[in-house]
Amino acid sequence: MQGNSKIRNVRKGTSPLEPLEEKVRAGERLTFEDGLALLESSDLLAIGAMADLARQRSAGDRVYFINNRHINHTNVCGNSCKFCAFSAREGAPGAYTMTMDEILAAARESLAEGITELHIVGGEHPSLPYEYYLEMISSLRELDPDVHIQAFTASEIAFFARRTKRSVEEVLLELKEAGLGSLPGGGAEIFSERVRGLVCSRKISGDGWLEVMRTAHKAGIRSNATMLYGHVETPAERIDHLIRLRELQDETGGFGSFIPLAFHPANTGLAELPGPTGVEDLKMLAVGRLMLDNFTNIKAFWIMLGIKVAQISLNFGVNDIDGTVVEEKITHAAGAQTGQALSRAELIGLIRSAGRIPVERDTLYNVIRVHD
Repeated sequence: MQGNSKIRNVRKGTSPLEPLEEKVRAGERLTFEDGLALLESSDLLAIGAMADLARQRSAGDRVYFINNRHINHTNVCGNSCKFCAFSAREGAPGAYTMTMDEILAAARESLAEGITELHIVGGEHPSLPYEYYLEMISSLRELDPDVHIQAFTASEIAFFARRTKRSVEEVLLELKEAGLGSLPGGGAEIFSERVRGLVCSRKISGDGWLEVMRTAHKAGIRSNATMLYGHVETPAERIDHLIRLRELQDETGGFGSFIPLAFHPANTGLAELPGPTGVEDLKMLAVGRLMLDNFTNIKAFWIMLGIKVAQISLNFGVNDIDGTVVEEKITHAAGAQTGQALSRAELIGLIRSAGRIPVERDTLYNVIRVHD
């Protein structure tokens, strides 16, 4: 499926998805019912063809990647989310919190390799002072004022506000002043309160997540958006999640990309679940492209999907394959079998062999270099 190819006319008159194909050709916005029909269809190739057309129209043949470094500064967290294998109780075996020297050493090592982004998320540590986070951001900015610091999920931001008895806006503006550049978009999970009651009842609500992002966007702080799928949610709850993201993007325009995150069950409180299949992964990426018509960028997080599925996803609506990463702990704690890093050359090769144009970007999707 190439971007300029038409949706298969041989299917005309035979596919139950034909009305949706007509909508996609016409550039019409899909409804909740349309999204549900896509998720419930087994015609993966037809869905992929529609998503590929939408991708070509919105983003062209360029596929983005970034030279970045992940830092997970602590795994201590009081939320006890059932889908998480990363978190630990304070004082428990395996619990850790990086010192400022350790954080700076990790950053310094990767800055020497030319990274443009530090991606920082961690647990909601019940006793770590707020000043730790401010010092971390300001020290990293001082280390290299040119590197973009993308840090803290919306749930972490709300946690800081509760701990300090400040408003979310005050916390965001203080972190921005210290050097925060953008928010990574995690913590969204599934917005449904039914789902959150089952798997992350101590975490910020779905409405709360959206409100933090609304506040961030109004403060000039851009973010990504995520969805964790493949656990206890229904297809209808996935589509509701996408529509609520679409509505906020209509309002603020502050989301840079959408990143569907595949649930990994190993070592979690939901280890009895199978997790999503490769077909489900590709379908979710494609449906994200089709439903989120106001998002230019749909990202395949290769750490969670695996390199081969991430590469195939470039024919299913995806135009961003994430980055070099360097060290990722959260998904690997849940049994991810991928490596913890890819080189620039490896990312370029993956994109080129899929017939697309590799483009190195910064966090805000400014082009650093086109590898054509």
